[in-house]
Amino acid sequence: MSAWRVPDEVLADLGERAIAASGGAITASNVAFGELTLLAERGRIVEAITLLRDQFQFQQLIDLAGADYPQRAKRFDVVYHLLSMTANRRVRVKIETDEETPAPTVSGVYPCADWFEREAFDMYGIFFEGHPDLRRLLTDYGFHGHPLRKDFPMTGYVEVRYDDELKRVVYEPVKSVEFRSWDFLSPWEGAAYAQPGQGYPYALPGDEKAGPGA
Repeated sequence: MSAWRVPDEVLADLGERAIAASGGAITASNVAFGELTLLAERGRIVEAITLLRDQFQFQQLIDLAGADYPQRAKRFDVVYHLLSMTANRRVRVKIETDEETPAPTVSGVYPCADWFEREAFDMYGIFFEGHPDLRRLLTDYGFHGHPLRKDFPMTGYVEVRYDDELKRVVYEPVKSVEFRSWDFLSPWEGAAYAQPGQGYPYALPGDEKAGPGA
């Protein structure tokens, strides 16, 4: 065992103490692979997070992410990763929610949660009640859907290309991958390596000067 690793029994004791002190806000704990995971009630996540910050010295929220399990009625996990710098410990906190029910924002406890929650909203469509500015963070204006959901199509819903006649970038619906408007001269799209006279009608700019074995 690494010298810096917290023993499992210490983590298990921490989980039990957190459950006992939470008054039902934290419902279960589990230690696996040297990591402590706490399960919390969705509606009481602010209580649980505040308790861990104030009583158990987890001063930092280092990450907040979503996870999608579409076979469940509550398809989303919201996962909070906390760090105690004074005790050199980490804890993971999970809650469950669905597509319609928002999770309370924890941005009042950890201000950095503002952008983390916006990212989870953008990528998964998870809503956060009380968030001061819940809007997309990573996708483009007018983007449709949530890219990290398991049922989001790999092709997306629209394709983006530069229209030489309109002299601007245009968005077009993706109806079928076989009928997309591939532009092989675009640096945004790849193409098979083509040697002149070998059956390919095109070569990317710069490739035409590469000889056999290059």
